[in-house]
Formats: sequence, structure tokens, C-alpha cells
Amino acid sequence: MSVVEQYARAHIVTDEEDPGAVPVVLRYDPDTDPRSVRFRLPGPHEWTFSRALLERGLRTPAESGAVRVWPCGRVQAVVEFHTDHGVEVVQFDSKTLLRFLRRTYTAEPVHS
Repeated sequence: MSVVEQYARAHIVTDEEDPGAVPVVLRYDPDTDPRSVRFRLPGPHEWTFSRALLERGLRTPAESGAVRVWPCGRVQAVVEFHTDHGVEVVQFDSKTLLRFLRRTYTAEPVHS
């Protein structure tokens, strides 16, 4: 097993009408960058950030550069992405992100 790719549903937090759950692709490739994870939201929105940041942010507020992660109540977590064009705030079920993280720790790089 090498690449871990998990499809998830999340809510974009906005002051406009709730668009409902949107599809998000969570990706980890130990051959490309064993310390990072990628989140791809609908459209051209993809962020790469530290796997350790995601793990830490599920327990306590954490940030690095343009990404912030924090627990939200007992069963949810928020991931906030900052760009020159604004802020994207995405709310996940914590168990989804925990399952993804567990899978990343079982992935092994493919050595040729």
C-alpha cells in the first residue's frame, strides 16, 4: 500500500446559504512527501500541509502558515485555509479525519 486517498463529506462554513455537505478528497503519498497531507475541495482548491498539524489540531487549536485546525465540540473539527483571496472554513466529523490519519500511518513508501 502506498498512496492513501479517502473521500469525505464536509461543510463549508459561510455566511451565505448553507450549500450542504461537499465532497472532499484527503490524500497522503509517502513517496512524494511523507510529512504532508493534501485536501482537495470542489473546484481548483487544494491545500498541502503538515500531517502533524492535522493530528495536533484534532486535540487543540494549531496553525502553521495559512492553515489552522481546531476541535469543534466533541465530534467535529474545523480546518481553515487562508489565501490572498480570502478564507475557506471547512467543518469535518473528527472521526473521518482520525480514520484518514490512521490509514496514513499504515502506508509504506514503495521502494524501487
